[in-house]
Amino acid sequence: MESLQQNAFEGTITFLPHRLNRQPVVVRGLTADELWIATGLSGATGLILGIPSAWLLGSIAVIPTSIVLLIAAGLFIGGGLIRRQKRGRPDTWLYRHLQWRLANQCPRLSLQLGMSELITRTGFWTTRREAI
Repeated sequence: MESLQQNAFEGTITFLPHRLNRQPVVVRGLTADELWIATGLSGATGLILGIPSAWLLGSIAVIPTSIVLLIAAGLFIGGGLIRRQKRGRPDTWLYRHLQWRLANQCPRLSLQLGMSELITRTGFWTTRREAI
């Protein structure tokens, strides 16, 4: 306990760890949730592209091959892009950004998903007292 800075008079700790409640970085700067998002989107893209490719080539083995290849590419390319976008922003930025885009582009879907509390108004905010 000597390494923690303590106030001798009160016995309180004056330093709190900065990253105590953050998710750990798993792969290429992505947290576990972001890794699942990138993997899911890449896998779905691989499935969508693999089905017509398998039909054209006449081999069903193309589908899992394209899924695996696009997941690998999605993690390395998409992971770098997401990491670059997140740099210098709060931890919840990616999730709020996805919510905001969904609320702006598909407002009915966002209402059904329960995102009605998200504020999408742009402009200046003021607070004034009412005259009595």
